[in-house]
Amino acid sequence: MKIKICGMKETGNIREVTALSPGYMGFIFYPMSKRYVGADFEMPEIPSSIKKVGVFVNDAMKNISLKVKKYKLDLIQLHGDESPEFCKRAGARAKVIKAFGVDGDFDFTVISDYEECCDYFLFDSKTAEYGGSGKNFDAGLLKNYKSSKPFFISGGIGVEEVQRLKSQVSMAFAIDVNSKFEIEPGLKDMNKLKLLFDALSGK
Repeated sequence: MKIKICGMKETGNIREVTALSPGYMGFIFYPMSKRYVGADFEMPEIPSSIKKVGVFVNDAMKNISLKVKKYKLDLIQLHGDESPEFCKRAGARAKVIKAFGVDGDFDFTVISDYEECCDYFLFDSKTAEYGGSGKNFDAGLLKNYKSSKPFFISGGIGVEEVQRLKSQVSMAFAIDVNSKFEIEPGLKDMNKLKLLFDALSGK
């Protein structure tokens, strides 16, 4: 199971996390987020083995295109109410992860319209703020997922949840971690992250 570490914005911290070699690193370009990288963000050098994910919420395609080009993003994560048509247009610029907020009422059939225009799906806890709640959703709901499209699972994942998720959602492509591994919003706790990598490697 791959790891995506999201909400990165501090240069020194990004370099520290890079040394752990996660599969993906996420950068939030949504100004309303506590983990927004900021208008003057400078991307430090990151090995090509770590895929850079730009997270956007109901943004204009022009702005997304500019960020993809400026920061050489490998993937675009659309975390808002973007339509399949919008996802298809974004896919001409980089690979696309479409996020969905999940609760007990979520209808997994809605993702069928996104099958042909997205490379991955991401399932997060449903909130009014487009993610970032630090809360889990019932991973058992993913038994209703019938697609073969690889997906990320997010939403308040900490070290203590990793073993449960490994067994309960073994079909997940990757876990997406953020707030449970922070000292403060946007600053990751390296000791906690090392515990995560150890847990996933079976140490």
